[in-house]
Amino acid sequence: MKNLLVSLALMSALILSCNSTEEKEIIKQESLTLTESEREEITETFMVTKDAWNEGDLVKFMEGYHKSDDIAFVGASGPVYGYEATLERYRKGYPDLAAMGKLDFEVLKLYKIDTRTAVMIGKFYLTLEAGDQQGYYTLIWQKINGRWLIISDHSSGGPVK
Repeated sequence: MKNLLVSLALMSALILSCNSTEEKEIIKQESLTLTESEREEITETFMVTKDAWNEGDLVKFMEGYHKSDDIAFVGASGPVYGYEATLERYRKGYPDLAAMGKLDFEVLKLYKIDTRTAVMIGKFYLTLEAGDQQGYYTLIWQKINGRWLIISDHSSGGPVK
């Protein structure tokens, strides 16, 4: 009888630990799902950057980026690190509204990789007098001081074929 009670106790503990592990996995998966409000906040910030670009306002465009020496922009000419260096890169490459053209994009995927970091993959379209450009981007977003901001931008593209 004693062995039966010990066996039942061990089986109960095993079942409870399995449920606990399953419950923890469910909680983990739920925390890695963007809520509708998180998705809206990221998308809204991204729309502000697009609108600022189309107005020729690079400073406002950069408001979607974290103002830090740790951010990174990676393009065809290699990486640039830091907020100010990234802004300066944009200023050199796009000195006026004509050079900036009209920006549009398509978000292909947006998902969390941890509880405060999300990845956005998409396609951009740049309409220019000198010839349209298109390409792809990967943006790493992070929740910093209550705001979703870009901490890494890898964009590459070329002429529309």
